[in-house]
Amino acid sequence: MLLAYKNLLIRNATEDDAEQLARWWNDGKIMAYAGFPHGTGEKAEDIAAGLRRNSDKTGRQLIIEMDHAPIGEMNYRSPDGRTAEIGIKICDVSRQDQGAGKILLSLLIAALFRDLGFEKIVLDTNLKNKRAQHVYERLGFTKLRVNENAWTDQLGEWQSSVDYELYPKDFINFAR
Repeated sequence: MLLAYKNLLIRNATEDDAEQLARWWNDGKIMAYAGFPHGTGEKAEDIAAGLRRNSDKTGRQLIIEMDHAPIGEMNYRSPDGRTAEIGIKICDVSRQDQGAGKILLSLLIAALFRDLGFEKIVLDTNLKNKRAQHVYERLGFTKLRVNENAWTDQLGEWQSSVDYELYPKDFINFAR
């Protein structure tokens, strides 16, 4: 996958990106909303091995670049070939809150519907992540449910999540 819009680029992650992904995934500040306030503990070589198994139909890890520098990551996976589950993290905090998230998500969502033929996109986010929920709802996602105290993070603290879904007819594309 290679998607571009102005100074933004989304590309397939390669083994060369494994070190950068490991730095991000092992940073507790970046991974706290995902339940890993101490980071994931994953090693670059294990990440590289996982990247070798990526495919367009079953899922890919993607790198987000802004002005030719990596600033974050996206991913999608599909257990059934019809539904894609997506995720995004803008890991460079100096690049957050600039409106890039809705553009990047628009690029990915459009490609998943148009190019890869997915019929539905789903995601979940931490209930505390109000900024993400606002972006998802602006893109046309429908909130399905709130899962109260659904899981515990690395600190043993209960976390709640919100499930969303999106169909092509409801998608609002900000990358036109």
